[in-house]
Amino acid sequence: MSFGQAPTIVVLKEGTDTSQGRGQIISNINACLAIQDTLKTTLGPLGSDILIVNSSGKSIISNDGATILKLLDIVHPAAKILVDISRSQDSEVGDGTTTVTILAAEFLKESKNFIEEGVSSHIISKAFRKATALAINKINQLSIKIDKVNDNSEFYNTLIKLAKTAMSSKIVSNNSEFFTKLAVDSVLSLDQNDLNLNLIGIKKVPGGSIDHSLFIKGVAFKKTFSYAGFEQQPKKILNPKILSLNIELELKAEKDNAEVRVQSTADYQAIVDAEWEIIFNKLKLIEDSGANIVLSKLPIGDLATQYFADRNIFCAGRVASEDLDRTIMAVGGSIQSSVSDIDPAAHLGNCDLFEEIQLGNERYNIFTGCHNAKTCTLILRGGAEQVIEEVERSLHDAIMIVKRTIQNNEIVAGGGAIEMEISKYLRNYSKKIAGKQQLIIAAYAKALEIIPRQLCENAGFDGTDLLNKLRMAHATGETWAGIDFNTESVSDNMKKFIWEPSLIKINALNSACEAASLILSVDETVKNQESQSPNASQAQAMMASRGRGIPR
Repeated sequence: MSFGQAPTIVVLKEGTDTSQGRGQIISNINACLAIQDTLKTTLGPLGSDILIVNSSGKSIISNDGATILKLLDIVHPAAKILVDISRSQDSEVGDGTTTVTILAAEFLKESKNFIEEGVSSHIISKAFRKATALAINKINQLSIKIDKVNDNSEFYNTLIKLAKTAMSSKIVSNNSEFFTKLAVDSVLSLDQNDLNLNLIGIKKVPGGSIDHSLFIKGVAFKKTFSYAGFEQQPKKILNPKILSLNIELELKAEKDNAEVRVQSTADYQAIVDAEWEIIFNKLKLIEDSGANIVLSKLPIGDLATQYFADRNIFCAGRVASEDLDRTIMAVGGSIQSSVSDIDPAAHLGNCDLFEEIQLGNERYNIFTGCHNAKTCTLILRGGAEQVIEEVERSLHDAIMIVKRTIQNNEIVAGGGAIEMEISKYLRNYSKKIAGKQQLIIAAYAKALEIIPRQLCENAGFDGTDLLNKLRMAHATGETWAGIDFNTESVSDNMKKFIWEPSLIKINALNSACEAASLILSVDETVKNQESQSPNASQAQAMMASRGRGIPR
């Protein structure tokens, strides 16, 4: 009895492209290395900026890793993992987005040789996780704790130095002293128990120099659309009472297809009078509440504007929802959807001073001396829109660094110092163990050297020479030896005040290791060609990657 050949079972639709095995892993690694090539020139204080033009023709100039990766149209599913880790670094710490992407790609580059030689990706990932745990433990041992209780001025200076290091690679580095003070003052103006960054408002006003930017300890928003009578309203009020509304204060035309049947002109006049009576009753109730500033998310019409002007009350309609919410958090009170039961004690907010000032071509309404919640507003100036946007991104990084330092007050030296010290430590550790893990941990240690090497290359220094000097310095016990950009040599970066929060390095190593392990675990990609859309974002959704589980 003989059996014929088993029939071929078709599981996937015809035209489906499948790739698997060692070649697929190497292909994924190469895609990530292409991302690294794009980003690595932006690393460090002397890194370059990248000009990105989107599909609508808008140009963005930036060297922020998360911003660049978000704007790049990346289709490869494995390379998109690097976009995700840069975003996680940006949301968790705020800085180090380029570092984490470069490190993840370098870990993959070092593992590529092992994959080609047939080493299982499970073994590589296991060794990477062990090396990361050792590195983080070493950072915790080396990090220096800042005492923020006994000496507030010293702690303030420390925050300034940390923010300055974060801004050293940004487009505003020449004005770093000015902007670091803005960043530190804005975070310290918040309630130190929760440090809610939503209470820091950032407004952009084109025109003027970037050092014309303002720090306002309070709430500020652009003057809203206003009707005739607005200029007769007060532009400065001491100790105002502020009422926030979510109702329209204007006469509205009847809806389409509305029908009102009247028998005489007197009936028609009664309807018109009733409409006016309704709005005048609303305005009278607002006046009786004692409020002298009225803000509303919805329009405040010309009738109400003139009514308030005659009674020395300031009003602003069509206030942006986020501006009104932040104002309420700062001055107190609550948004009212009716004026029939206003309780002045519970529903009105207050502050020390309200004023309207001219900034460039715009007028801004400013509330200062807010007692309900500590808040501030940064008004950014600049000659070009791209410059103002990059200033905003730079300030975001510095503000996040200051916040994280207040919450986790431990620092390490930057400029490649901590990476070289961990690299030395892991290289020495690898010599004490046997098997494949010895080689992989040594490769992990070598990968960490990409940070000081790339810093040298971006600055135009001799990377090989300076790396040799760094290895020698760390071998002789100089823990904080790093790249000194002023002397084009090696120096003690802790004494040079090139500081970074240890949280940046810990989060970067964790994220880079996880991303590298995830990419190494994927050994098959299934892509449905027929369902693929020309739109890149839809094309990405049609790609499915299958990974093998990695023991942790």
